[in-house]
Amino acid sequence: MSLKYNRILLKLSGEALMGEQNYGIDGDVVKFIAQEIKDVYDMGVSIGIVVGGGNIFRGVSESAKDMDRVSADYMGMLATVINSLALQNALENIGVPTRVQTAIEMRQIAEPYIRRRAMRHLEKGRVVIFGAGTGNPYFTTDTTATLRASEINAEVVLKATKVDGVYTADPKKDTNAVKFDTVTYLDVLNRNLKVMDSTAISMCMDNKIPIIVFDLYGKENLKKIIIGEKIGTIVEG
Repeated sequence: MSLKYNRILLKLSGEALMGEQNYGIDGDVVKFIAQEIKDVYDMGVSIGIVVGGGNIFRGVSESAKDMDRVSADYMGMLATVINSLALQNALENIGVPTRVQTAIEMRQIAEPYIRRRAMRHLEKGRVVIFGAGTGNPYFTTDTTATLRASEINAEVVLKATKVDGVYTADPKKDTNAVKFDTVTYLDVLNRNLKVMDSTAISMCMDNKIPIIVFDLYGKENLKKIIIGEKIGTIVEG
């Protein structure tokens, strides 16, 4: 089977891990995601993953709204590490070798992020999960995803969401919203389409890395993208 992409960066939102819950981690959802990743891993695809922290941070965001932005951002980064460890556990339970690397050092639970080491893990067939964002406040995990994708020479950023692509408006609120099959980086920026934040989009544009926005919960969607089927919306030049 010919593969369209041999190295990918998968961006998972923290909300994706909570399923139908209000916050936290849904074990069944994490197992489903891990199996989808394994199916692609078994095809020989090299995989980096960035996971957000919204599912955990949402639970404490009420108290965080009075905090300064920097403290709140660091709390969000720690939440991404919790999610990274949950995903690592689910992947290793089904036989996928995994390493977690964090942008903030916490040696007892994960490796510090070192690009050369990450590249070595990928070459040896390990899935690398990047936690703690960029390690800096004011940057989102979307920006982390495009930064790590650029660093590991990923051919595409796969943004897994709860909707099946990019629309002119929120399809849950506007019944007239129209889905794009393809859209340019500049259109995303100019029309303020909620794909990723502007820093992340600009970085992908500068480094010519396409972004595919797709529905995470569609069975085998990840696999279909890897073999070149038209799933979701592709953002490119």
